[in-house]
Amino acid sequence: MEKIWKVKESGNPVSVRHLAAELDIDQTLANLLVQRGVTSFAEAKMFFRPQLADLHDPFLMKDMDKAVARVRRAIQTNERMMIYGDYDVDGTTAVSMVYSFLKRFSPHVLFYIPDRYNEGYGISFQGIDYAKQHAVSLIIALDCGIKANDRVDYARERGIDFIICDHHLPGNDIPQALAVLDPKRADCGYPFDELSGCGVGFKLLQAFCMEQRVPFEQLIPFLDLVAVSIASDVVPMVGENRVLVYYGLKQLNENPSRGLQAIIKLAGLDRHPVSTDDIVFKIGPRINAAGRMESGKTAVDLLTADSEELAVQMGLAVNVHNDDRRHVDREITREAIAMVDRQGGGQSQKAIVLFNPSWHIGVVGIVASRLVEAFYRPAIVLTESNGIVIGSARSIPGFDLYEAIGSCADLLETFGGHMYAAGLSLREEHLAAFRVRFEEQVAATISDELLTPQIDIDACLDFKQITPKFFRILKQFEPFGPGNMSPVFITEKVYDNGHGRRVGNGEHLKLALIQEEEPYRPVPAIAFNYAAHFDYMRTGNPIDICYSISENHYRGAANIQLSVKDIKERTAVT
Repeated sequence: MEKIWKVKESGNPVSVRHLAAELDIDQTLANLLVQRGVTSFAEAKMFFRPQLADLHDPFLMKDMDKAVARVRRAIQTNERMMIYGDYDVDGTTAVSMVYSFLKRFSPHVLFYIPDRYNEGYGISFQGIDYAKQHAVSLIIALDCGIKANDRVDYARERGIDFIICDHHLPGNDIPQALAVLDPKRADCGYPFDELSGCGVGFKLLQAFCMEQRVPFEQLIPFLDLVAVSIASDVVPMVGENRVLVYYGLKQLNENPSRGLQAIIKLAGLDRHPVSTDDIVFKIGPRINAAGRMESGKTAVDLLTADSEELAVQMGLAVNVHNDDRRHVDREITREAIAMVDRQGGGQSQKAIVLFNPSWHIGVVGIVASRLVEAFYRPAIVLTESNGIVIGSARSIPGFDLYEAIGSCADLLETFGGHMYAAGLSLREEHLAAFRVRFEEQVAATISDELLTPQIDIDACLDFKQITPKFFRILKQFEPFGPGNMSPVFITEKVYDNGHGRRVGNGEHLKLALIQEEEPYRPVPAIAFNYAAHFDYMRTGNPIDICYSISENHYRGAANIQLSVKDIKERTAVT
């Protein structure tokens, strides 16, 4: 599928020149900063050197004073507290963090992760019953609960208080919990509303430390978990999230928890600095795999391991789950793509809705993402669990999936999520009507422009600009993520120098590229899934490429490498 390349508008030329001179950097780099709202030396310093002192006062979050007072009372009166969280990366890191921290102040703390298959997403009646059976009087819910009004009422009737720490959009009515911490509440004046669920939990701990005069330094060891949650949950990498991930990566690389260290070694990441990409593609999926294939409790057991031996043991278990997940994921993705192809390849419809009662519920979200990649349509993948149709949805950039699903709310049992990812459940007798109405809603609100894949380009670049200094400064733009994506560049009229080859079962290209103006300076490049261009290139034909600049690590050495995002063939230059 051909992609549109859209070059972003350049920053104000005067601002760019002034910043380039003030920082003594390439004007292209200065333009990248101006595009990100950085126009002065002071702002550049804050961007490149985030400070923990820049974190907001947690008591600016509505109900924080109530939450801290209730936790303090529970500790002082030896009440049993249960830390409750979702089974994905954000939920399990949040539970691991809050559970480990509060255990320092009270021996009466336990945790609970709902079973994906028997309880589903969020707070469950079974979880509350478990709390009652274990004489729990306070539940701290993390990464869930903002729409659990009936569950909170059920708990209150049984003498159990709730503190909700969530980051999802609230419904019309806020649950009647003792405290509801959610920066997305309309009545919450907290300055930053894009925290992860683990990030909201961190703010609770920060407030507790302030109130109890516990040194902030005691929270720093938990920043690796916060960084993993933020990168994995794909929340904007700006504001407080950028500060938390900046220091979380330092912790992850210098002194990670035993559990994360075990994953780092198993994923082969111990030979170079861990990046946000490593979290997204290597660490996060392994943590997620436990909840997908068996139980999220395994992930918490790993992340709270108090000995290296236990961490290695649990890490191996999580790794096995990840291998199983990859196998199941591949098989179901193959079946799903074949199903769409039988229906005409998705071209006659604006959305994809697939149902197979035998599909593994733990991977339907991944499969939905694969379908979006393959067909560039919003996709919903459904299976059956305990007599209910349940599944996950993923969207394309710019389309509000959550709103489209919400328009079908009367046909659903439950739904939740955000603009680009959601979960839902419904009765099978409503499936046909849901499929029709969802398609109608998407067709009425999505544009042809949105249905055409687009690559946003930050700037045009000549190979001669890619110097060690250029790359050294570019690396300081990290951590990358939504709102601060790794810059993408265009270079036109480039050629393979004759040493290019197919790799990875012939599907990918390993290239050494030269630009017409710089024929003697080949630049290494990797182009995944672009082997179809190889025959055209090896005969000396020119191409235009868009790419990001990364660092390739091989046998202990690191070198600059282009990660090609797209290739456009062009006629030979005359």
